[in-house]
Amino acid sequence: MQHILLYGDSLSWGIIPETRRRLSFDERWPGVMENALNAEGRRVRVVEDCLNGRRTVWEDPFKPGRKGIDGLAQRIEIHSPLTLVILMLGTNDFQSMHPHNAWHSAQGVGALVNAIRQAPIEPDMPVPPILIVAPPPQEEPRGAIAPKFVGGDRKCIGLAAACREVADMLGCHYFDAGTVASVSPVDGVHLDVDQHTRLGEAVAKMVAGLLPAFRP
Repeated sequence: MQHILLYGDSLSWGIIPETRRRLSFDERWPGVMENALNAEGRRVRVVEDCLNGRRTVWEDPFKPGRKGIDGLAQRIEIHSPLTLVILMLGTNDFQSMHPHNAWHSAQGVGALVNAIRQAPIEPDMPVPPILIVAPPPQEEPRGAIAPKFVGGDRKCIGLAAACREVADMLGCHYFDAGTVASVSPVDGVHLDVDQHTRLGEAVAKMVAGLLPAFRP
């Protein structure tokens, strides 16, 4: 069995826009990806570590524990050996209480990459390759979350390109989720179920080419 760690936020946790409910595993994109890979005989398990409101390297001033870099090395240690780590973060870096732009957020992703590679895993376990997934760009926020994300649609401009630069610089794989999925018109931030399907299927195709042949 090959293990993939997905480190993300509410876009991967599968929150249903304008609710506090969660899509089922088979509906949210990590589950779609796992199912697609296993249907090809890959024998993959996706370990979901997705926290609503998680930033890359900044604190949430209102909710503790949303600073993504904190404890990341220990999560790598806990779940090793890993075949792949997927990072999909950045959306919450643009919440209204933060002044950050796309460059800042991408640098945060780079810090996460370094933390993964410096994790204190056992000596005979591999340092996993990393796939950086740039989240789809935000639109004007709507509904109950609008005050939290106001201005995010402007601050996030250029995130995909900035994440690609970081991926190239640090030798990571890269995928732009915005090429296959778009945020929900309901809230302008999260993903509707059909977009989870599109994203999961697309990432599965890329990941299939990154995984080594499985040997029981």
